Order: sequence, then C-alpha cells, then structure tokens
Amino acid sequence: MGKVIVIEHLTLDGVMQAPGHPEEDPRDGFQHGGWANRSQDPAMQEVMGARMSSTWSLMAGRTTYERFADFWPKQEPNPFTEALNRVQKYVASTTLTEPLAWQNSTLLKGDAGDAVVRLKEELDENLVVFGSGMLVRSLMPRHLIDEFVLLIHPLVLGSGRRLFPESGSDLSAFQLVDSAATGTGVIIATYQRLLAIPD
Repeated sequence: MGKVIVIEHLTLDGVMQAPGHPEEDPRDGFQHGGWANRSQDPAMQEVMGARMSSTWSLMAGRTTYERFADFWPKQEPNPFTEALNRVQKYVASTTLTEPLAWQNSTLLKGDAGDAVVRLKEELDENLVVFGSGMLVRSLMPRHLIDEFVLLIHPLVLGSGRRLFPESGSDLSAFQLVDSAATGTGVIIATYQRLLAIPD
C-alpha cells in the first residue's frame, strides 16, 4: 500500500495560495502570487526530486492539474518535465471529463476521498500531491494524508488561502521525521502521520 505525500509551499502564516507566479490563482482578490520565487533554493528541488525518484504517481485537483498540463509539456527537455510527463496522473475533479489531454492522466470519479481510499488499497506506489489545496483539505478530515513535506518560507502575507483552515479540521497528530534549512531561510519540514493521538 502506498502513501499519500503532500508537498506544499507555505508562508509563516500558513498561506499556500499561488506560490509560483502572479496569475497562478487570483481567487478572492489575492494579489501576492509568485511569493515563493524570492526564496528558491536548489535544496527544495532536491527534496521534491527525492519524492519523484522512487515509484510514485501524481495526484492533483483540477486547478493544479490544468496549470501543470498547460505548462510542463511545453518546456524544454529536462528531468523534471520528463518525470511529470511519464508518471501516471490521477485527477480529482467534478467538472473535467475524459479523455484528459495530458498523457497518462486518469479522472477520479465520484467522491475524491473514496477514490483515494481505493487507490491506496490498489497501488503499491506513493501518491504525491503538489499544491491542490482543495483536494488536500478534503482528504485531511478522513486522515488520508500520510506525510506532509512543508516548505515554510520566511514571509507573512496576511491574506490568502491557507492549508489548514481555522475551522472544520479534526484533531490529527504528526511526528517530525526530517528537517533542514535552506540558504534562503526556508525550513523544509517532513511530518508523518501518527496512527494514534498521543496522550
């Protein structure tokens, strides 16, 4: 049985919205898109590459999938692009229909949580999630996320969609299994879910 591994860029105040570029996700009037670019460091690519070096599949929500599908196939050949094009991709969406344009893409039908439960039972490889905040938040109450890799940037935005909502989250416990600091001040923290809540 594989694990669900979520990789997220976060600010100190928990914002995960639009780290990559200004037009990435302007929902709710968000004006700070591209905030993660100022702290890029090769160590971050190494962490993500490590999750993509063993047997894995990509899982994404609609917004992230469409953004990736529009960008990565158009890039010059490089290991990251080749890995994303080659890997099996599972897409959680209630609005997309098959066939999906990007190669090796499968639409998860029905409830995303139920689909992930089935995938975890059927697959040996890990399911790696980049971004996909709505998908991640839908999986958290069912304790379907086994590992968080959080890239925590030394930045406070004061607005934007957060990974962990202020309400509606159940009690969950994780243990820190690895951490590192980059030269740009980003903390890379890896947390694995505990099966039981410590007393």
